Amino acid sequence: MSSISRGQIYFASLDPIRGREQSGRRPVLVVSSDAINRQPLVIAVIVGTDAANIQRDYPTNIRVTAAESGLPRDTVFLAFQVRSLDHSRFTGPAVGSLSPARMAEVANALRLTLEL
Repeated sequence: MSSISRGQIYFASLDPIRGREQSGRRPVLVVSSDAINRQPLVIAVIVGTDAANIQRDYPTNIRVTAAESGLPRDTVFLAFQVRSLDHSRFTGPAVGSLSPARMAEVANALRLTLEL
């Protein structure tokens, strides 16, 4: 797999899970810094779900269109679903990325989630 960068979107295999965690093959948005992403460590991501499943927007959700994300459908990235994933969970190359302006929205959502 090529280098993973902050703001890129991948599909990842999230099973096995427990409780209310998002499961299956899902889109994930890389939120860890590129300095960390270049190391043989885990990658911090937030998990996405089909926008049709999320009727109400919250400050910790980032709703993106398929056109801007490169995903097959509109997606909501859930900043309260932060996960650290091993590289082996990524199931292929990046499918898209978010603009710096949209990543600023992600940063704000993470600040709310983590009380930073």
